[in-house]
Amino acid sequence: MSKSLKRVTKALQDAGLDISPIEMQAETRTAQQAADAAGCHLDQIAKSVIFAGENSGKAILFITAGGNQVDNDKATRCAGEPLGKADASLIRAQTGFAIGGVAPVGHLSPIRAFIDPRLLEFGEIFAAAGTPRHIFPISPTTLVKISNAQPTDFITISR
Repeated sequence: MSKSLKRVTKALQDAGLDISPIEMQAETRTAQQAADAAGCHLDQIAKSVIFAGENSGKAILFITAGGNQVDNDKATRCAGEPLGKADASLIRAQTGFAIGGVAPVGHLSPIRAFIDPRLLEFGEIFAAAGTPRHIFPISPTTLVKISNAQPTDFITISR
């Protein structure tokens, strides 16, 4: 088991959850790949999108429904600072994850997080579990609680 997958599994266990990540037969690097693998609606995929706070230099997590995209202006207002692109080294250093497997929990360092209210419309959603082939099912309200994410409008609807 990879270090990233172990951290996600431990974060779920530490939160008192009986949830185990699922290894999929196909890659789940994109929201569409994950939805196809899980057999769910695209918007049931909780995408973890990381931006870099230009003032703080810290990674900021936006958890969005699979069919939505982060609107930079709205996200900047949420974060309270200008946002820039987070490169792979910043993501790896602050979250411990590689692009394509960034989970909403199990980060190396605490991270500010915001969540797309669209995800709260489902009874169950799926999120990356630290690898390009692992996801885990979770209720959106539970994900809000364990990720400390604030439900906020930061998306551009791309349906």
